[in-house]
Amino acid sequence: MVLAARRARVKNRSYAPWLTGLLAIMLVLAALASYGLERSGIPPRRLAPYLEQRADGHNPLIVGMGRAMAATLHALDRGEAPLPGALRLRIGAQVEEAHSAGTSPAPADAAHGAPAPSPAAGAASANGAPPAATAGTVAAGGRDVTVASADALRAAIAQALPGDRINVLPGRYRFLAGAYIAVNRPGTRAQPIVLRAARAGSVVLELALAEGFLVSAPWWTFENLQLRGICPQQDNCEHAFHITGAAEHFTARNNTILDFNSHIKINGQHGVQPDHGLLEHNTLSNTAVRQTGAPVTPIDLVAASHWTIRANLISDFIKGGGDQTSYGGFAKGAGSGNVFERNVVICEQRLRGQPGQRVGLSLGGGGTAAPYCRDRRCITEQDGGVLQANLIASCSDEGIYLNRAATSQLRHNTLLDTAGIALRFPETSADLEGNLVDGRIAVRGGALLRAQDNLDSGVTRLYLGSHPLRALFQAPLEFDLRWRGTAPRREAVPTDARTGPLAELCGAPRPAQPAYGAFEDFAACLRP
Repeated sequence: MVLAARRARVKNRSYAPWLTGLLAIMLVLAALASYGLERSGIPPRRLAPYLEQRADGHNPLIVGMGRAMAATLHALDRGEAPLPGALRLRIGAQVEEAHSAGTSPAPADAAHGAPAPSPAAGAASANGAPPAATAGTVAAGGRDVTVASADALRAAIAQALPGDRINVLPGRYRFLAGAYIAVNRPGTRAQPIVLRAARAGSVVLELALAEGFLVSAPWWTFENLQLRGICPQQDNCEHAFHITGAAEHFTARNNTILDFNSHIKINGQHGVQPDHGLLEHNTLSNTAVRQTGAPVTPIDLVAASHWTIRANLISDFIKGGGDQTSYGGFAKGAGSGNVFERNVVICEQRLRGQPGQRVGLSLGGGGTAAPYCRDRRCITEQDGGVLQANLIASCSDEGIYLNRAATSQLRHNTLLDTAGIALRFPETSADLEGNLVDGRIAVRGGALLRAQDNLDSGVTRLYLGSHPLRALFQAPLEFDLRWRGTAPRREAVPTDARTGPLAELCGAPRPAQPAYGAFEDFAACLRP
């Protein structure tokens, strides 16, 4: 027996070097695999559709394996989240309930932003709609003009003078197939022209037009309106607003815009660009997948410069046709100085499980043909763009994509359930700081990244189904973004000379040691 025990120990000792060597080889292979994954920058959600596409058209076994692998990768990266309830956010259009007029406004449902019809909806006035606009007393700085029919609204716009305040009475106004609504009468800096509803949510404009408002004159403001595309064919409802040419200093504030391909389109005309615009506190969404091969991008900005896109809620922009690639918003076409800040972008909120690629926000988009570029060349797609304090979630592709975007700044954005941030091509350069990225930060094609103090998951963890940054929140995939414990904080951050004080999603002041990402306390973004 003693002899047998000795033989067993000798035998075990003889296996020990082999086991040690095998373990070392496995560790080396794991390290090489991790290195390869990090170098590739390809997250599971981007690999999954590629594998499925490559398997299609082969024998059923290969097709089945491809689909099974894609489903596994999708589950590891994205998980299965229940549909969140209505999000009562302070971001996006703040729609007043009928009983609260004159008090603080109540928010739109984040999925659709549509209030219940006003008691006055469908009835422009007690004795029917007047045929033309009615001008009130001429006040200092312009006229008060009240409209109560679709024809009267067209007439008020066609006859507008600097300083006019065009007030649309509560009701539902339908514009059927025909010409766009031409907005070509200029306001001035001292006397802008304002078209508005007195109470947000009380006026619904139903548009069966390829383009709703074609704005080609400066200093116009549209606010408190609801615009809905009602085209039988989705290809035919392209834009609610098309801002072009000389339409500088355009403002859209507190509007709800539903069911268009590219809700707000901005581009130049004959070498003139509509610069210095403001899109603020609007809700842009779709109630169904857009069955079109046309671009699907709620904010589609080409060649214009110095726009501020702030505190908008953008969701459910699914492109069902063509290349099935869509963006929540982009600025491209050789413009400069465009800013996306304090926006909430939810690529897939109510519309889930659709094929295709959804990108949150982009400087550069998918590129621009030279004739449409500001410089007719697009040496860069964007210069000096800023993305800060945005919350971007539930995207099948990148949360932020920079394509030939020079001297960009990405500061304190929060990305959840997206591929992460991608920089591409030698023309792209960017400073990244304070971002919280549930995903990876990838640099491709010679782009230049200057990263300082960001939190990201990397790639390897995603293939293991590990999401440590999601664990910072109570239930991130259900949009419960309360901190699970203490918020992760940076060291003291000096004010940036270019972008000013550090922005915060909910508008709260930032402390000297700010939290990573877009917000300090997400509860401040919610309405009661």
